[in-house]
Amino acid sequence: MAKSVQELMTSNPCSIDADKSVAYAAKMMRDENVGLAPIVEGKRLVGTVTDRDIAIRVVAEGKDPESTRVTEIASTDLVTVDPRQDLDEALRLMAKHQVRRLPVVEDDGRLVGVVAQADVARSAHDARTGELVEEISK
Repeated sequence: MAKSVQELMTSNPCSIDADKSVAYAAKMMRDENVGLAPIVEGKRLVGTVTDRDIAIRVVAEGKDPESTRVTEIASTDLVTVDPRQDLDEALRLMAKHQVRRLPVVEDDGRLVGVVAQADVARSAHDARTGELVEEISK
């Protein structure tokens, strides 16, 4: 039987309230050693910011990270996965959408975890991980 996303995901990931600054997000990402910051209103996922988003949409544009809100640079057209889905579905979504991390959300939009390429690498067969990395990197 295939493993479910819930078995592999990082549960209760650090998230950022929608009113926080990009500087706050960058510090949280540094402290937590993560490359993705889910943005929430209450417990509902409303967007994500990656370390690349900060570099491209703030630093390279000369914006002030203290006064720029995360919602100004967040990706809001999100690819998510349900915790009950199996790993194969998560892998397919990662490859199709060229992403290394997927927020895991319940039916009501509540953020419950994040599943990352690294999670897959730790638990999947080497050949499967190689296929995923190849698909994501295209």
